[in-house]
Amino acid sequence: MFYFLNTKQWIISILCLFMLTIAAFQYLSRANGNFTLDISILNTAEQEYDAMARKRLLAWQDLIRNNQAISESKKLEKVNHFFNSTVAFVDDAIHWNKKDYWATPVEFLASDGGDCEDFSLAKYFTLKAIGVAEKKLTLTYVKALELNQAHMVLTYYSSPGAEPLILDNLIREIRPASQRKDLLPVYSFNGSGLWLAKERGRGKMVGSSDRLKKWTGVLQRMPEGLQ
Repeated sequence: MFYFLNTKQWIISILCLFMLTIAAFQYLSRANGNFTLDISILNTAEQEYDAMARKRLLAWQDLIRNNQAISESKKLEKVNHFFNSTVAFVDDAIHWNKKDYWATPVEFLASDGGDCEDFSLAKYFTLKAIGVAEKKLTLTYVKALELNQAHMVLTYYSSPGAEPLILDNLIREIRPASQRKDLLPVYSFNGSGLWLAKERGRGKMVGSSDRLKKWTGVLQRMPEGLQ
């Protein structure tokens, strides 16, 4: 159940999730495939939300632990399916009482909700955690033509010149960009750079992703080495 929070409740909730995020990724940073969430993280999530928050985080832990050795195509399928089938889409104004908030994966899973940015960020960081190179992943802002609104997806490049695959919360299937005529690319980014997007491929690099304040805000809530 989702509801509007007053300012005090929202601040307390964000502080709790901030502590959850830092603690969780400290474990991830030294896990090397044995990612283990500390019991205090799970207890805090359950106290702040409910028993299902604990179950979602444990399922995420298992996803990272159990899929290090499979092929990249299987990694994409499992991560995309996990988030699309586990977490509810909820507008930031309802879920976070803010116009636009980019959540970390721990915040996203514990609170059981988020919008397109949160789905894309969670998939991005999880795929990195199970061994997909950052250079193959970009977060891409598009215009969703049928909805007539801005939207974010995760794009995957098997090689530098390859047509990207689109991981999206609007549809369950992973499809190549040429089969997503409903999306008009605008720009993309990851930890290495910012690109003006084009029909296929990354397009022209125009600088550092540090120019994106919400992106740097997410990174600041995650420990060094996992950005």
